[in-house]
Amino acid sequence: MDMEQNRSAAAGRTEPARHRSKVIVALLAAVLGVFGAHWWYLGRPRAWMVTLASCVLIVLAQFYPVWWDNPPFLLLIVPVTAGFIEALVFSLKPDAWFDARYNAGSGKTTRTGWGPVLIAIFTTLLGSSVMLFGIALIVMHVYKALGWLDGYVL
Repeated sequence: MDMEQNRSAAAGRTEPARHRSKVIVALLAAVLGVFGAHWWYLGRPRAWMVTLASCVLIVLAQFYPVWWDNPPFLLLIVPVTAGFIEALVFSLKPDAWFDARYNAGSGKTTRTGWGPVLIAIFTTLLGSSVMLFGIALIVMHVYKALGWLDGYVL
């Protein structure tokens, strides 16, 4: 039961739960998954933890001379990856699974069509590019920190 249902039950009203869109969840996870925007949309109770962790890492990255070549920024690859994976999961799960899990009391049925497939393709292309770039940055950072690239001009 989400917070809206709790409030209406406490007030003595029985309103149907808000119907959530699978396409919007997948898009939020693909584009703003690093901040847990899709968790906020779904009403998950600990969504603030993902947002706080990502914001703290971004703020900590600003204290280094090179903002993109430091441990806090490189740790952002974890929530970024989680967002891309969750976008693919939400896109490719059946509509009935999504409705049973997130739209149980809404009284509506989700019929998405090609939207989630296109989002899955977009997520795969964007996610693979970002992941390859992130892995390359991490490898370069580790190699430089270990001294394996001494004498090379990068």
